[in-house]
Amino acid sequence: MSPPQRVLFLHGFASSARSTKGAYFAQKFAALGMAFRCPDFNEPDFSALTMTRMLEQLDAELASERGPATLIGSSLGGTLAILAAARFAGRVDRLVLLAPAVMFGKSEDPVMSPERIEEWRLARTMRFFHHAYGEERSLHFRFYEDSLNYDAFNAPFAQPTIVFQGLRDVSVDYRTVEQFARVRPNVTLSLVDDDHQLTASLPRIWNDVAPFLELV
Repeated sequence: MSPPQRVLFLHGFASSARSTKGAYFAQKFAALGMAFRCPDFNEPDFSALTMTRMLEQLDAELASERGPATLIGSSLGGTLAILAAARFAGRVDRLVLLAPAVMFGKSEDPVMSPERIEEWRLARTMRFFHHAYGEERSLHFRFYEDSLNYDAFNAPFAQPTIVFQGLRDVSVDYRTVEQFARVRPNVTLSLVDDDHQLTASLPRIWNDVAPFLELV
């Protein structure tokens, strides 16, 4: 393979293109003079966010230019990258996954307890702290209902993939990511001594990503 023609960074839930990881990779690719974009999946309104909407937005982004893209997905953005690799196979050449939420939409997801999901269902909206806005924002229950239509853990995809997962991550259990990677010969997993943000591991991650993307 050759270096990617373009790279898309897919941010996580209640985050944005201005996240620490997004800014870090933007700087790295800018220094190399490479095409790099961070779509904002909060638009047009965070309260109506769904995975279906994110996939539709990414579909349009991938179609906006010719040639395949490399996807770097963080947390929920990692879920999106996996689903996109399966759905838009010809337009995605490689994946870099950062603490991917592979259990998104499943009952085993450690982030949302059954009690909290029931509370959300009854109220129809729930407030979540949004890191991009620095405050709580409401999200409709349709987000959860829509998530049940997707299964990143079992999604079939063949693109070369490298995954970085923190051993101290309380949002994504590293053991489920191990299970996800173990049955896929196209996936290489790197476990690091870090939390969900992976901030301290970014230099180490870049040292592995650069050769994976044929940049060195």
